[in-house]
Amino acid sequence: MRAVVQRVSGASVVVDGETVGEIRGRGLCVLVGVTHDDTKEKAERLARKLWTVRLFDGDGDGGEEGGGEGGAAGPGSEKSCSDLGAPLMVISQFTLYGDARKGRRPTWNAAAPGELAEPLVDEVVAQLRSLGARVETGRFGADMKVSLTNDGPFTVLLEV
Repeated sequence: MRAVVQRVSGASVVVDGETVGEIRGRGLCVLVGVTHDDTKEKAERLARKLWTVRLFDGDGDGGEEGGGEGGAAGPGSEKSCSDLGAPLMVISQFTLYGDARKGRRPTWNAAAPGELAEPLVDEVVAQLRSLGARVETGRFGADMKVSLTNDGPFTVLLEV
């Protein structure tokens, strides 16, 4: 299971002209990809990591405290969503397992089919909520328009 995690100062997702998810203020926008050997246990681990990973500065407003660029702690690495009560927007994205190493077109062979991926993305969301997180979501399999303001920019890749 793979997640691209972006610290944001706001994000929204629109499907067919309707806003289906939105976070205002600081939080995380999380794009989640699922591969064939992913399990419920991996979804639970990813949720715990997302809830507790320290990607915010001490004030929670995204600044450069916490070590600065290239510092030991890294920029903005003092507080987590759980520390701040910051919301998360979780969006499924099978293209995270695209492979374009050969040829000019990516293949999606490593991406799990929808019948495997959807319940695992739902499990990440359910586990986050059980931990106390406020979670917004997109709509699985839909053509989504995701807008965000990346704070920093600050983006990390998580794999479990």
